[in-house]
Amino acid sequence: MIQISNGGGAFMVGKSVKDPNAAAAGSVALAYHVRAVAKYYGIPVVLHSDHCAKNLLPWFDGMLQADKDYFKMFGEPLFSSHMLDLSEEPDEENIAICVKYFKEMAPMKIWLEMEIGITGGEEDGVNNENIDPEKLYTTPEQVYAVYDALSKIGPMFSIAAAFGNVHGVYKPGNVKLSPERLLTHQEYTKEKIGSDLERPIFLVMHGGSGSTDEEIKLAVENGVIKMNIDTDTQWAYWDGLRKFEAEKREYLQGQIGNPDGAEKPNKKYYDPRVWIRKAEESMVDRVSESMDRLGSAGKYPKSSEPGSQQCTVTKKKGNVMGGVVAGIKKIF
Repeated sequence: MIQISNGGGAFMVGKSVKDPNAAAAGSVALAYHVRAVAKYYGIPVVLHSDHCAKNLLPWFDGMLQADKDYFKMFGEPLFSSHMLDLSEEPDEENIAICVKYFKEMAPMKIWLEMEIGITGGEEDGVNNENIDPEKLYTTPEQVYAVYDALSKIGPMFSIAAAFGNVHGVYKPGNVKLSPERLLTHQEYTKEKIGSDLERPIFLVMHGGSGSTDEEIKLAVENGVIKMNIDTDTQWAYWDGLRKFEAEKREYLQGQIGNPDGAEKPNKKYYDPRVWIRKAEESMVDRVSESMDRLGSAGKYPKSSEPGSQQCTVTKKKGNVMGGVVAGIKKIF
């Protein structure tokens, strides 16, 4: 799963660009990049946008328009799923806005993730570090209200219900996760709808960084199908670079001259592709660790079938790329 945030989209365009559509443009650009290269990896790829607060809805609108234009060309949306994080708003408004957008998304089979109850800490400009601790625990009634409203539109939605989650990593004991509460949500909704399913709700765990194996295991058992680990993966990325710099420090003090000789060049050490790859490898290891802990490792054998690009229409005549570019421009 490749996630993009509002800040990530703006970063993709370039931090110096101040256009109000920059985050949407960067997010769409990332999606097209993934569509272009995914065929070489032999595994399914999910494109997801994360944490859209109310003040960021124009960003969401830009991505949704890109979905609609892509759908017209290919019969599927550009993104696989989007998240609305309106947890800071009153529940009624939160759910109403989710219903409005889900009605637009469902015909294209775009998954909606929403949040009710507040995740503590700070993430992508949303600061809940001083929130009332009681608000960090969503009630079964809140979860059912979401299920009742969204299930009337379609089944492709998940709920990020708070159970003490906090963005970031803190000392043990400072964060009290209660994944057992998720089972209460499941049981409450199961009874309300008379479902035969033991876990009728798809749940999401935010603030997963720093969680113990036991907490993750219980969350998954109680219906969590996705876990966010942004803080841990950020650290893993940096840690790969940190270790490389520590190991090769004497080769990174100038363009010429190192322990192998005063005239020896150092380009193969300071070339960004070298140390960025070390950061990537470290993050891959961290993601693999989480896949093991979540029980998702080894569930999909790598395909040997040749993939197909997903950026140009191959069955239509004319200037195909021109049509795609025109479609992107139309969004903004």
